[in-house]
Amino acid sequence: MTSPHVPSVPVDAVPREFDSAEPATDAARAILLDVREDDEWQLGHAPGAVHIPMVDVPARVDELEYDVDLYVICRQGGRSLQVVEYLTHIGFDAIQVNGGMVAWQQAGRPLVADGDGQAKIY
Repeated sequence: MTSPHVPSVPVDAVPREFDSAEPATDAARAILLDVREDDEWQLGHAPGAVHIPMVDVPARVDELEYDVDLYVICRQGGRSLQVVEYLTHIGFDAIQVNGGMVAWQQAGRPLVADGDGQAKIY
């Protein structure tokens, strides 16, 4: 799901720094914000993502940096579209990731899961 009024990129344009859970050596220039629910996150997510469920974003917005590129991802794009609209309205440089975590997995980008199970999105 996309909108002509919302900045968006395909999953292959998301920086590769999120393919690893290792922190960047210099100051972070980007954040990958996963806005899916807790149970979705636990099944599988990008190693370098930050997790804030969509409903919690307004209350936790102070955990985000204003002067970095903020890539927002959900399962397929509906929630991330809404979150990007909100974040850009309040001054963030937010970008929707087209196709969400489904596209992430299809592109062969790395996944990790909480617990012992194999990471999966679908």
